[in-house]
Amino acid sequence: MSDNLDKPQVTLSGFADEAANQKTAVQQFAAMAALGLQYYSLRFIDAGEGIKNVMKLGKTEIQTIRHLEDEYGLNVASIGSPIGKVKLLDIEDGTQNSYVPFKKYLEKDVKKACEMAHAFETKLIRGFSFYHPKGTDPREHIPQAVDQLGQVAETCLRSDLTYGVELEANLVGQNGDILAEIHRQVNNPALVLVFDAGNLTCQGFSAGEVLDQFRVMKNGLGWMHVKDYRHPEPSRRQTHVDEETLKHFVPADQGDSGHEAIFRELREMLPKLNQKLERRGIPGVFLDLEPHVKAGGQYGGYSGPDGMGVALRALCKVLDYVDIDYHLRDFEDLRASRGF
Repeated sequence: MSDNLDKPQVTLSGFADEAANQKTAVQQFAAMAALGLQYYSLRFIDAGEGIKNVMKLGKTEIQTIRHLEDEYGLNVASIGSPIGKVKLLDIEDGTQNSYVPFKKYLEKDVKKACEMAHAFETKLIRGFSFYHPKGTDPREHIPQAVDQLGQVAETCLRSDLTYGVELEANLVGQNGDILAEIHRQVNNPALVLVFDAGNLTCQGFSAGEVLDQFRVMKNGLGWMHVKDYRHPEPSRRQTHVDEETLKHFVPADQGDSGHEAIFRELREMLPKLNQKLERRGIPGVFLDLEPHVKAGGQYGGYSGPDGMGVALRALCKVLDYVDIDYHLRDFEDLRASRGF
C-alpha cells in the first residue's frame, strides 16, 4: 500500500456482518476499524433489538448504528439488500424462494431500500436479478427481468441512487453474458453490475472462463465483491447450485477464480471507472470483501474476525502484486481523528 496518486486506486470495504461472531454492531465495527477499513457494507446487524436485515431496521436502531459509525470512523459503502431475491413468476418449482407481486414489491421493498440508503448516506444498493423457475433456461426470462430491473433502476435514479446487480448462481443474472445483456437492455445510468468471481467458480467455471465473464461485464461494471472458491469438481458445470452446501470458499489468493488476471484487467479500467462513479456521487470503485471463508449461504456468509483478517491480507497481497493502490488506516488517520 503506497497511496500513490499516480497509481490506479480502489476503495476497500467489506460486509461487516461476516466479521462478527454474534453480528452485534460493536463487534462488526470494532473488527472493521481494527482491520483498517473505513467503509463497510451493511447487511445483517444487531443494534440492540436482535439480528435484523438492514431492511428491517427501525429509527432507534438506525440512530444507534449512525452513532457507532462515528465512534469507529466508518462509512457505509453499500446497502446489502436482498432486493431481487424473489421469484419472477408465481410457480411452484421445489425451492423455498418467495413470490411477491412486483407492483407491491416495487412500492414497498424497493422504496424501503432507497430509504435505508439515504438514512446511511450511501449511494449504492446491492441487489439481484430475480429467480427464474428452477429447471428453466434463464435466458428465456431476460425480458421480464429487464422490465422489472428497469423499474427498480428508475426508482433508484429518481432517488439519486445506484442499484448494483450482483452476479450469482440460480438467478436470471447468473453469469456475465446474461448480466451484460440485461445491462444493455435496461440502459439506465442507475443500474450497474457487481462482479463476483467466486460466484462463478462455485458453478464450475474455470479461471479462463471467469476472466471471459469479467470481460463481457466491463461496460456495466460498478463494483466488485471479493471471494474465491476452490471447486472439488472443477470440470463439472452446475445449472443449479445448492448454496447451503457450498463449503469451499477461500481467500482471493488461494482459489480457482484467477483474481490476479481479473485485477490486471481491472487496473486498466480504474481511472475512467472511478471518474464515472464519482460523477454519480460514489467515492470510487469498491472492492467489497464477502469472503465466506467459514460458511456461505443463500442470504449471507460468515468469516469471523480472524477469517476477515486473513481474507483482507490475501486481497491486499494480490493488489500489491498487480500494482493497484488502496488505503488502510495509518497513523496519520489516527492523528487526524484526535485533532492533531
